[in-house]
Amino acid sequence: MDIIVELGQNHNGDMDVALQLIDAAKRHGGDVAKFQLFDARRLFPGPDENEWYDYNCRAELTRDQVRQLARACAAAGIEFMASVFDVERIDWLEEVGVKRYKIASRSIHDRELIGALARTGKPLLVSLGHWKQPVFPVIESDAPVEFLYCVSEYPTPLSKLDFRSIDFTRYAGFSDHTIGIAASMVAMSRGARIIEKHFTLDKAMYGPDHAGSMTPPELQELHDFRTLYARARS
Repeated sequence: MDIIVELGQNHNGDMDVALQLIDAAKRHGGDVAKFQLFDARRLFPGPDENEWYDYNCRAELTRDQVRQLARACAAAGIEFMASVFDVERIDWLEEVGVKRYKIASRSIHDRELIGALARTGKPLLVSLGHWKQPVFPVIESDAPVEFLYCVSEYPTPLSKLDFRSIDFTRYAGFSDHTIGIAASMVAMSRGARIIEKHFTLDKAMYGPDHAGSMTPPELQELHDFRTLYARARS
């Protein structure tokens, strides 16, 4: 089971915080440190519609910062990954040698982006929070394509999850936007091989994702649960 620690924008545009997040993710049992690469002015609504617009702009990573973060992950011994939201930034990730790509829920209908990612020949991990069809989307790729169950509400009420109808032999895992780690534990116990969840050093930090993110102690608890569950099944 992989735990993808979604650092996302929770570095708040501060590289010192980003490096601390990578270190904490590794020390507390994460397998992957995942960021988000975007052009904020293209991706997000303007300040009249989006209260977090200025924050989003500050959290936008440069190419040099991506290189620095990838080096930091390599030094820490944790996989570097990113959700990428435009074709141009795929080259940034190819340059640093990512092993696989994440397609975020909001990008599931972006055929240009998905096609470009498929042409890298690397595995794709796809969240389906914005996919409303009964069958999985068709993504033509020579590499493996795996899907994550996801509800695109931030945070997601536990009542909105429908684990009883989710077959984790079809879904590779669960992208968790709930408060706490209980839902991730349930998904693991039902067969999820991948858990993705936002991560923060402090839930009280400024930013849209901190309050719903797991902390280092929660990540450690999730890691320990995974270990115990794996032993119980062996």
